[in-house]
Amino acid sequence: MSQAERSASIINTTFVRPAAFYINGFTDIPHAQYYYVFLCFVYIMTVVGNGFLMSVIYLVKTLHSAKYMIVFSLALTDLCGSTALIPKVLDTFLFDRRYIVYEACLSYMFFVYFFACLQSLTLLMMGFDRFVAICFPLSYHRIVTKPAVAVMLLCVWGLSLSVLGVLVGLINRLSFCGSLVIPSFFCDHGPVYRLACNDTSLNYIMGILSLILFDCIPLMLISLTYVCIAVALSKITSGVEQHKALKTCTSHVILVAIFFLPIVATNLAVMSYLHPNTRIINSTLTHTVPALLNPIIYSLKTKEVMKAFKKLWKNVRPYTVIELKLKN
Repeated sequence: MSQAERSASIINTTFVRPAAFYINGFTDIPHAQYYYVFLCFVYIMTVVGNGFLMSVIYLVKTLHSAKYMIVFSLALTDLCGSTALIPKVLDTFLFDRRYIVYEACLSYMFFVYFFACLQSLTLLMMGFDRFVAICFPLSYHRIVTKPAVAVMLLCVWGLSLSVLGVLVGLINRLSFCGSLVIPSFFCDHGPVYRLACNDTSLNYIMGILSLILFDCIPLMLISLTYVCIAVALSKITSGVEQHKALKTCTSHVILVAIFFLPIVATNLAVMSYLHPNTRIINSTLTHTVPALLNPIIYSLKTKEVMKAFKKLWKNVRPYTVIELKLKN
C-alpha cells in the first residue's frame, strides 16, 4: 500500500470532532462594525414591532379568532428567529468572539433554520386562510376554526422539528480533519458540512430535501392558492366586491414576496460566482429584514389590526389623563 493510500485509509477510519469552529464573516471590509450596528437597530425594531402586534392580538378580544392565531404565530416565529440569529451575530463580530464550541454551533444552526422553516409554513397557512375565505366564504367559519388551526400549527412545529433534527443531526456523523473556518456569518448548514473530509452526500441530499420541503413547495402552493383566488374573483361581477376581496390579500402577498423573493435570489446566486461578502450581506438581510417588515406591513395593511389598536388606545388614554391630573 502506497503512502497516499495509507493516508486516505487513516482519514476514512478516524473520526475527528473539533472542539470549536471559527466563524469567518466579512473579509477585508473597512468599518464593517457599522453594518452590525445596523443589524442591532433591525433587531430592536423587530422586537418592538412583533411585540406590539402580539400584544394587540392578545389584549383585544375581537382578534381572538382562528385567523389571528396564525398571525400571532408568524409574529412569534419572526421574533424568535431574529433572537436566535442577530444577538449571536453581534456578539461574534462586534466583540470578536468568532470561535464557537462544536455543540453550540449545531444548536445555533438548528434554531436559525427551525424558525425560518416555521415562517415559511406559517405563510402557507395564511395563504390557505385567504383561499378558504374567498373561494368558500359560506364554509369559512366551519373550516377555519380555532381547533383546526391549533392542529395545523402543531403539525407545522412537529414537521419542522423532525426535519431540522435530522438535518442537523447528520452533521454529527461527519469527520472534520481539515479547515475549521466557516465562510459565513453564522453556523450555516452548507458551509459547515462542506468542511468535512468524509462522505457528505447524505447532508447534501437532506439540504436539497429541506429546501424543496420548506421553500419550493410552500411557494408553489401559495401561488396555486392565488391562481384559484383569481379564478374565483373573475366570477364575481361586482367590481367593488372584487376590490374588497383583493384588499384582504394585499398584506399576505407583500409578506410572501418579502420572505420568498430574497430566498429565491440567494439560491439562484449559488449557481453563479458571488463574492463571499456579497453572499453574507444578501443572506443576513434575507434572514432579518422580513421579520422586521412583517408586523409593520400587517399592522398598516389590515383594517382589523388598526381598529383594534385604536380601540386599545382609547381604553388606555383616559387612564393616562387621570394619572396626569392626579400628579398635578
